[in-house]
Order: sequence, then structure tokens, then C-alpha cells
Amino acid sequence: MLVAGCTTAAPAGEDAPSTVVNAVDVPIDGLGAADVARFRDGDDMFGLPFRAPDGLGPLFIRTACSACHAEGGRGPGLVQKMVVLEADGVTPALDQTALAYGHTLRQGLAAGATHAIEPPPGVAVKLSIRLGPPVFGRGYIEAVLDSEIVRVEAEQAARSDGIHGKINRVTFASVPNPDRTFSAYEQGQPGIIGRFGMKARIATVDDFTADAFQGDMGMTTPMRPVELSNPDQLADDQRAGVDLSIEHVDVVAFYLRRIAIPKRIGLTDQGRALFDAARCSACHVPALRTRADYPIAQLADIDAPIFSDLLLHDMGAALADGMLEGDAMGSTWKTSPLIGLRFFTSFLHDGRARTVADAILAHDGEARGSADLFRALSPPDREALLAFVEAL
Repeated sequence: MLVAGCTTAAPAGEDAPSTVVNAVDVPIDGLGAADVARFRDGDDMFGLPFRAPDGLGPLFIRTACSACHAEGGRGPGLVQKMVVLEADGVTPALDQTALAYGHTLRQGLAAGATHAIEPPPGVAVKLSIRLGPPVFGRGYIEAVLDSEIVRVEAEQAARSDGIHGKINRVTFASVPNPDRTFSAYEQGQPGIIGRFGMKARIATVDDFTADAFQGDMGMTTPMRPVELSNPDQLADDQRAGVDLSIEHVDVVAFYLRRIAIPKRIGLTDQGRALFDAARCSACHVPALRTRADYPIAQLADIDAPIFSDLLLHDMGAALADGMLEGDAMGSTWKTSPLIGLRFFTSFLHDGRARTVADAILAHDGEARGSADLFRALSPPDREALLAFVEAL
């Protein structure tokens, strides 16, 4: 979908994967007509609101993928998380059994459900929100070599400034997709490098898709065929059996893998130098090399300009949500890819920052040094750095 008022063509370059200047939700360059048509089919499925007769529920958060990723972008939908606290009202408790149905609030009801998943009465819980992140460039992220992520982790381990990102090694939770083109992981296979989700708990695009269908909409698929546990103990919904076919997963995954990184305009050498000088690029690594054998030729054996190391970093107590996901702790978050920022109206995982400057200044923990370096810049240099980031 094009942003109104600007469809000017521009040459592609290192930081300009899309040839359309001001576009979001468009396919990568070089696809044939059949692939573009399938991309559009996936885009349509991504935007389709589901109803109870389709298998929505019994509990759900949103009725469509696009409700949390409008036009492939950030929000407006969100997910609420909760953790039980110790008596001090701050520390996440070791005993989380009061949350019998998990840490995610699910307040949408369908298919005879009468009880939502909400904070249990009489229990002190910490509530947090996560805005739906953009899905631009997800094929680039999936294509990144495992060895590249391992290399960056090792390089950071040798740093003396406290920046020590960690891979989230996760267990593959889904039934494998019968189409093994993109992944040969088996259900229950441990030690896989996570790269999707705000704490990198998901390894592949099709698993990300099936997980979202199940977790956000209560739509089961052959990869995630079981309804989530719920207070009403409903084991099915108004559509008996598995709600969606593997083709539904595949067509959405096809779309997600081929969404372009929006064209970047106005990236200056001065801004890039300041980005490096403030150590932003230590975690927001400008590019990582992709697999030569990645099945999408346009994304294979390239420097993917995702501006992320895909590693977990401790961001400090103020940004902590208390959630443990694989190797991710309560205060650790995956480095957010800096893709399409000029289309955002809020920043950080919960949208608390209304400007890029506010987001930088909120960085703490491992990133405190970078925030301090940003504070120390002269006003003109600070503006040049912000202009660079805001152009991503």
C-alpha cells in the first residue's frame, strides 16, 4: 500500500532495498508476476478479520493480523502481559502458578466462552503492554546466517563497555510445516536461534505466523492444532477441528517473507558517523550477511540492512516487564530492527516514547553508555544523529 502523495521512483542502493520512495507494505524488487499476485493474496489474508464461524476463539486478542500490524507497520493493536509479584510489589515472583492460563491477557470471547483471561483477583501482578511491531523486512531477518549472529555475540562478549548481547536459544514449538523449503526443524528441537518476537522467542516466519494465529486469534492450524487452555475448558470452537489449513499459514508467510524494507532517504555520512560514535551500531548492527542458499533469491547472499544484531540485551529495570521467554529475562529485549521508523508515531516496546530522542534517553542497562554519549553530543550533532535514525 502506498503512502499518499509520493510514488517517486529512485535508484536502489545499499540502504534502499525498495525502489518506491515512500511506500510501505510493498513487495521486494524483482518478483515475477505470479509471486506478486501471491504476495497480494497473503496481504489480503493478513488483513482478513475472522469471525466465530471461521474458528475465532474461544478466546482471542484481535480478529485480524493487521489489527496489530496495520499496513505491515507498528500497531495500533497491542498485547497485554502480566506477571505475579512478590510482596514488595516490584520483584517478579518465582511462583507464577496463580496465572493458570499463562501470562497473556485474552479478553475477546467467542464460541461459548464466558470467562476472559485477566489478572486473578487478590494477587499482585505487574501489567505491561507490547505494541504490535512492524513486519517490514522479515524475510531479510529470517535469511541472516546463524553464523553471523554467533559472530556478533562473540565479538560483543569481548567488549569492555558492558555491551554483551546473547542469543535466545529456543525450542521449536510447532508441528513442522510439511513444506521443508525454509526450515527442517522438528517439534521439540532445542537450541535454535530465535529471531522473531520482542524477546526473540520464535525462529522462523511460518512458526511466527502459526503462533500468531493461535495466540492472538485462537485460530488453530496444522502447525499449532490445539486450542489454548482457557477458563471455560473449551477444547474447540464453532469450526470443528483445525480452523485453518497449512495453505493459510503458507500464504501469509509468503507475504511476510517478501515485504520490502521501505526506501531510506536522507542517510548522511555525518549521521552514520555519529551513529557509530554513540555506539548505537554496536547493537543496531547496520547489516548482517544472509545465507547463500536462502530460498528467495533476492534475499540470498546479501548484506541485509536490518540495523539489529538480533541479540538479547539487558535494558534496565525501567523497561523490564518481568517476562521470561527462553533465555530472555525480565529486563532483556531483542535489539529492535530499525526499519521504517519514519512511519512510527511511538517507540520502544510499549510505545512509551513519543520521539526517537525519548527512546534513546530511555535506554539503560547495557545501553546506558550510548544514552550518555547521546546526551553529551552538541545540539547540532544530536539533531544530525536523530535525523539519521528517523530516516531508517
